[in-house]
Formats: sequence, structure tokens, C-alpha cells
Amino acid sequence: MIKIVISGYGKMGHMVEQAAFQKGVQIASISEDICAVNPNTAAECVCIDFTTPDAFRQNYPKLASMFKAVVVGTTGWYDIKDEVFEAFRRSGTTLIWASNFSIGVNAFFAALQKACEVLSRGEYSASVEEIHHIHKLDAPSGTAKSIAQIIGDTLGCEVPIESKRIGEVPGTHIARFESLVDRLTFTHEAFSREGFALGALQAALMSEELECGVYEFKDLILK
Repeated sequence: MIKIVISGYGKMGHMVEQAAFQKGVQIASISEDICAVNPNTAAECVCIDFTTPDAFRQNYPKLASMFKAVVVGTTGWYDIKDEVFEAFRRSGTTLIWASNFSIGVNAFFAALQKACEVLSRGEYSASVEEIHHIHKLDAPSGTAKSIAQIIGDTLGCEVPIESKRIGEVPGTHIARFESLVDRLTFTHEAFSREGFALGALQAALMSEELECGVYEFKDLILK
């Protein structure tokens, strides 16, 4: 039976805790300081990390060396992807990362990819808008960057991103395409953070069946 350690006990950490209780997944530890987790406990557990960009930048070497697998929902560190991935490969620890662990958002990614393939036959300009709560530390969001990358890679264009921070909005992402003859709009709106927690927990369960390596969540569920 899989056991998890929750790294970070903010709003997302609480959501992961609730999701684990719902799914009957054992929680071995919840910690604001991942270095304080007993190494013997860590070696038997999957860590689910929802901390901050600064905390993850500091902690990733320990995460890679301590745990048998790590699921990272923290964003804002993608400029150091190469060194993070190398640390996990060198340690032989499975890493599953995502700009967004929501199943709905990953369906959004898949639909967007297909739509862009069709739209590439026309002449469309594209833009992305993301709206989050005022506590979110990174802007644009990791999800918005992923959306812009999907569009940009397929249409071969630069995609502007507009970021808004309003109240307690869990997360809304909008991709717009416009030509001289029509406009298309794709929207994903999260009602709560629960979907992110459930997806991260699913990733932790999936890690048990994977060979050691670095995986992006969308690639695992869109196979």
C-alpha cells in the first residue's frame, strides 16, 4: 500500500490531506520542513510537494535523494528544469511534475492541441488570459505558460499572456483565437483546489507502476 508525505501544509497541502483520507491513502507525515522528515520514513514514501517556488528550489536535492518518488505541483521553478531533472535521474528517483494536476485542465491541453493543429491551416492570432487568487506567487501561472507553449509550438507564433490576481479565484484559464472571419474561445474554470489535489494523488498512485524517470503528468494520462 502506498504511503505519502505531504510537503507544504498550506491550502493545497490541506486539500491533498483531505483527498488522501477520501481515497484511503496512508499519510506517513505532513511537514513544512521536508528536511525534518525521518529518512527511513521518506525512503518508503511518495512525497507530494505543494510548497513555494523558493522552497522547492532549495529542497529539490533533498527530495530527489530522500524519497522513492516525488510528485511536484509547485510551479515557478521551470527555469531550472534541466538541473532538477538531472538531480532526480542521478538519484534514481521518479519525478512526476505538472503545471496543473487537474484532470480537466489536462483534457483542456489535449483539446487545445487538436484545435491548434486545425487552426494552423488558417490565419489566427492567439492570446492567453489567466486569473488566480491574490496569494499566488508566480505570474504568469505555470498552466498559462503550458497553454502558450502548446499554441506557440503548433502555430509558430508568440502568444501574449495576461495575468490577473483577484480575490480567492482558484484558477481560470482562457485561450482565445481570432481571425478576420471568426473567434474561438477555450476556457477552463476551477471551482476549487480539490481537482488539483485529486490529480496529484492520482500521480502518486501511478508512480508505483512506473520505471524510475522524469515524467510530465499530461503525458501519462493522455497516452
